[in-house]
Amino acid sequence: MRKYLAGAALGTVLAMTPYGLALADTPKDTLVMAFAIDDIISLDPGEAFEISTGEYTGNTYDRLVAFDIKDVSKLRGTLAESWTVSDDALTYTFKMRKGVKFASGNPVTAEDAAFSLQRAVILNKSPAFILTQFGLTPDNVKDKVKAVDADTLVFQVDKPYAPSFVLNCLTATVASVVDKVEVMKHEKNGDFGNEWLKTNYAGTGAYALRQWKPGESLSLVANENYWGEKPKLKRVLIRQVKESASQQLLLEKGDVDIARNLEADQLKTAKTNANLHLVSAPKGTVWYVGLNQKNQYLQKPEVRKALKYLVDYDGIANVIMAGRATKHQTFLPNGFLGASNDTPYALDVAKAKDLLKQAGLENGFKATIDTRNVTMTTQIAQSLQSTFAQAGVQLEIIPGDGKQVLTKYRARNHDITMFQWGADYQDPHTNAETFASNPDNSDEGKVKTLAWRNAWDIPDLTKITAANLMERDSAKRAAVYQDLQKTILENSPFIIMFQETEVAVARKNVKNLVLGPSFDTNLYAGVSKD
Repeated sequence: MRKYLAGAALGTVLAMTPYGLALADTPKDTLVMAFAIDDIISLDPGEAFEISTGEYTGNTYDRLVAFDIKDVSKLRGTLAESWTVSDDALTYTFKMRKGVKFASGNPVTAEDAAFSLQRAVILNKSPAFILTQFGLTPDNVKDKVKAVDADTLVFQVDKPYAPSFVLNCLTATVASVVDKVEVMKHEKNGDFGNEWLKTNYAGTGAYALRQWKPGESLSLVANENYWGEKPKLKRVLIRQVKESASQQLLLEKGDVDIARNLEADQLKTAKTNANLHLVSAPKGTVWYVGLNQKNQYLQKPEVRKALKYLVDYDGIANVIMAGRATKHQTFLPNGFLGASNDTPYALDVAKAKDLLKQAGLENGFKATIDTRNVTMTTQIAQSLQSTFAQAGVQLEIIPGDGKQVLTKYRARNHDITMFQWGADYQDPHTNAETFASNPDNSDEGKVKTLAWRNAWDIPDLTKITAANLMERDSAKRAAVYQDLQKTILENSPFIIMFQETEVAVARKNVKNLVLGPSFDTNLYAGVSKD
């Protein structure tokens, strides 16, 4: 919101266009980043469901609880100071941290927390399923989630889920706590302030929104009422710069402090530049290839396995992705409960040919692969096209923008597709549900997991995945997830290839940018400039 801080210095920086006037140096109290943020649709945490918006909300809002970014299995209180779980695992009681204020100056109460969760369920935007999976509906949520006094919130679920699962879901962006008083001032036609909050702010985070200019910039200012350690810098400006070459030029000239989307050759150059340094961290994101089981060839188990032996995992990771990914073939990223590091597949054309022969396809077959038309994705698809051809599988690449490819994928009209899958919250169920569950394989299926998108009918695995949510013993839960990963490796229509590593390049005077395991744990508050 503009009323929190304006600042002449930030105004000067905002006056720059992405390709316009250059400054000799960025302001000492301002972090300036070049970043592709064109995916932002709404800044309302009850609606936001994009990568860039997740990073925004992670720096501007708090939830009741958070996970330790160095060990995602550990949870800590944020706006909730403590919590208890009833013996039957159906009721969670949170005690609010005292003395916390919103950026507006309004005190944070249990009523704000209850309102925030209620409005997310009632609005029923894209991320609402993270909360509604606990049996919450627009009709019952005010009875199930409520403040019993100013300091106490009660959250009731419909089944005795593993408490770690419930709590991890409450670390998601959709569970961010918003200022009820401020938001309801702007309510129109019963929208719970959604239209206003799309472009405004009502949180408690280290930074507050100053202004969002779609297609141009996102600017933040230090929240003067922040309850935690104060940010080192007063302002953050994120400039929308989609082309990596432009990001590189701005960074080398000193017009930005950090570039977020450099390609492999540019990262290689940056390593030799004494004025720059790289910051990297593994993300809870996996790259995979999906094989549609409606295809007469791809539904053969021998074909699925053959294609897993026709990927140059090491070559892609080392050359194309060049430090931005590591070989990883299971659906749980490293760092998650129960994650497995099994990597049984490598490029082996002879073995692939033998499997294709067993399937009666010794002469190969033809198929198409739909991919996003961006540099790295296209290069990976071309690598697959080359190695598949060595076993007689002719792969036609069909490029398109992200929306086109995703729309076709969601309609189950593809042969083969390649995508990234990022965890919605830091619990293994977020990935187990989508890779190992498909409750209804009909085209009208309501739970449209990745297994559903690829028409993989797995009633037995679906039951196991659902039942494991009720297991309160973490070791037993982990064992089940490890078994599921073995099955997916062996039999599934998924070629899981890599776990993503995010890489940012910063000027040498910029310190302490945190790249966490999820996109909403990329944090600016500790950043300083020498």
